Amino acid sequence: MRLEIDNAAVGYDGRVVLSGASLELADGQIGCLIGPSGAGKTTLLRAVAGFEPLAAGSIRADGEVLVGNGVHLAPEKRQMGMVFQDHALLPHLSVIDNVRFGLFRWPRAKAKSRAEAMLDLVGLADYARRPPHQLSGGQQQRVALARALAPEPRMVLLDEPFSSLDPDLRERLAIQVRAALKATGIGALMVTHSQAEAFAMADLVGVIGEGRLQQWTTAYDLYHRPANPFVAGFVGEGVLLPARVVDDMHVGTGFGVLTSDHRLLSAPGSQVQMLLRPDDVIHDDDAPMQARIVRRHFRGADFLYTLQVDDGEQVQALVPSHHDHAVGQDIGIRLDLEHVVVFEPEAPTGTA
Repeated sequence: MRLEIDNAAVGYDGRVVLSGASLELADGQIGCLIGPSGAGKTTLLRAVAGFEPLAAGSIRADGEVLVGNGVHLAPEKRQMGMVFQDHALLPHLSVIDNVRFGLFRWPRAKAKSRAEAMLDLVGLADYARRPPHQLSGGQQQRVALARALAPEPRMVLLDEPFSSLDPDLRERLAIQVRAALKATGIGALMVTHSQAEAFAMADLVGVIGEGRLQQWTTAYDLYHRPANPFVAGFVGEGVLLPARVVDDMHVGTGFGVLTSDHRLLSAPGSQVQMLLRPDDVIHDDDAPMQARIVRRHFRGADFLYTLQVDDGEQVQALVPSHHDHAVGQDIGIRLDLEHVVVFEPEAPTGTA
């Protein structure tokens, strides 16, 4: 199913929290919405499901208007599968009976066969006769996905489906859920607070904040080509360094003159900001530039060092953990930039 959201506005408690949101998902694609709490992610998802009204705009499925222009198709007629945060499994039914719960209009043998196929798809065929309480949280969420897929929906909507699980399980389960969805060819739209889940799950990711959909693109482009400072600050780690426009393609920085990844509109001499990610800063003992470690965060495989350079600015560097340096120590650094992302005051969406 092709999903089109056009200039949508949603809200709650009598106020609009998100407006002008437009995005498209092609048939079979998986999209994720991320953003701060209260930004309107879940409200938009519920509007797609039909549980919330739109304040403006429209939502279409394969060209059919679901809501907008005076139309509001009832949720049960939209053929959307839902997966919730709390699994919503029925405790008095077995796993397989939970999966075929929505197939009551199907012939009994067909419903049983479909439920068995969906449990096999999510790797739980051997658990069909167990009650839900005998399954782990991750297994219960896979049962919930199997139940959502069983009626052959046009799309699956997932509302923070992994948030109640242990952190080390979430990304792994997101990969498994993605594989199950891709195996069926059914597209999905998911809301999550976790960037790791979104990046593991999605073909396209949207960042919602400050009342609008800031950017809708691939996870790679969100990280390496953020549309504006909000996205740059929300996705991943990094710092915005002051820079000066040299000409329409170059900026001067404390690291020298660098080539922008887009043509600059600001006049030479104008002050701009440059995004520097931790993986752009390389620890190199032979580098002429030295930086002092002011903070360090051990992550197992690596350290995230916060470093102060000679001009007083601070940058971050991701360094393998066998380079164990103390706070206050000077280390050599150099830049290894694939994309020089520059934000101009006159054009805050300069990299869009």
